[in-house]
Amino acid sequence: MARAIQPDSSLSPGLGSPYSWLRTPLSEEGGVQLIILLEDCANHVAARCLQNANTRLEHISHLASPNGTPIQRIAAYFIEALADRMLKNFTGLHNALNSTKIPSVSEEILVQRLFFEHCPFLKLAYVITNQAIVEAMEGEKVIHIIDLYPVEPDQWIDLLQTLSARPEGAPHLKITGIHEQKVVLEKMALQLKEEADKLSIPFQFNCIVSKLENLDIESLGIKTGEALAVSSVLQLHSLLATDEEVLRRSQRPLREFLDTGLNPLYIANLDSSSISSQLSQISSPKMERFLSSLRRFSPKLMVITEQEANHNGCTLMERVNNAMKFYAALFDCLDSTVSIAPIERQKVEKMLFGEEIKNIIACEGAERKERHEKLEKWILWLELAGFGRVPLSYYGRLQAGRLLQSYGYGYNIKEENGCLVIYWHKIPLFSVSAWRFR
Repeated sequence: MARAIQPDSSLSPGLGSPYSWLRTPLSEEGGVQLIILLEDCANHVAARCLQNANTRLEHISHLASPNGTPIQRIAAYFIEALADRMLKNFTGLHNALNSTKIPSVSEEILVQRLFFEHCPFLKLAYVITNQAIVEAMEGEKVIHIIDLYPVEPDQWIDLLQTLSARPEGAPHLKITGIHEQKVVLEKMALQLKEEADKLSIPFQFNCIVSKLENLDIESLGIKTGEALAVSSVLQLHSLLATDEEVLRRSQRPLREFLDTGLNPLYIANLDSSSISSQLSQISSPKMERFLSSLRRFSPKLMVITEQEANHNGCTLMERVNNAMKFYAALFDCLDSTVSIAPIERQKVEKMLFGEEIKNIIACEGAERKERHEKLEKWILWLELAGFGRVPLSYYGRLQAGRLLQSYGYGYNIKEENGCLVIYWHKIPLFSVSAWRFR
């Protein structure tokens, strides 16, 4: 006979409960307690104590709300992610509940557009990237840009307009866009072609329908004589996704990896055990293959924008704690944006932030794509792969600063290690770095 599951009476919100604040409207103290309860719940999920985790999820659900304060909204998406992780133990139930939860292409485009319009992060990335490209490509007659995830035509429309004003004349510009959805690429190609025709710039847009992890570099059509630039906005971290067990079995000897082309000045300051330790945290066959393939074409410039956060920890609790801090700042800055309507804000939080949180918390192995890493890890990885940093110019930083001023108080940008980091108050959220193969 199955044993009846008894509720955890110590968590009852009744009289004498240590969680008596659950019976009252959420105060500042209640918000802190909610965070503590979320962490407690995550601990039980990590330990696979499903009964205790279920009890805590029940109590948190009474306070969490996608329409409440930032902490209530964050809690709503974190308990959804934790519940999803628990349900993965019951494959049939999990698959049945998620069988229809596939957003349409139009919904994804709408949400990405809302995030672009109401938060400065993507606009800043595009401004800094474009300025770096213009400076690196001075005097070049044929420019080929590879965009690892083209979403906003505004970025390349601005670049076309800037290139059309070059004293030496506009170059021939070729952009290769990589996206899973053909309709996104075709729409962008049409908009950019119309702008190029207005400006009388020779222009070509190549569509590559593919996931980044499945990309065949040979399909990019890179030709001799083209000055090559790569733009990656919030995409490169997906290449860190791998099956951990496969990675352990296929790990190459350290010396073999180091012999592929490194910065000797950098390596001279590290001992072998230190390098091994750091590589083990970020090593990925997909990333290694991508950078190695790209290196053959000696790109003049690669500009990378990434989340400035560590969401790639081995343990669930490490990811939960880091993700709560990061997304608390994102929810807060979105909450302060007066230009966005509540229903639009909810769409961004649910379909963009919420899905990222779910992937970070609920998924493991190759399924976990949102493996955000801090700038220090990207610097290590790229330098070990044979790339050197390209300092971002004063003019690029000036343009970025002017753009931030238009968004009001709270946002700022700092130069760190020759790269730029975008902050909400004192919380770093995104980094932009430029690279060139040595």
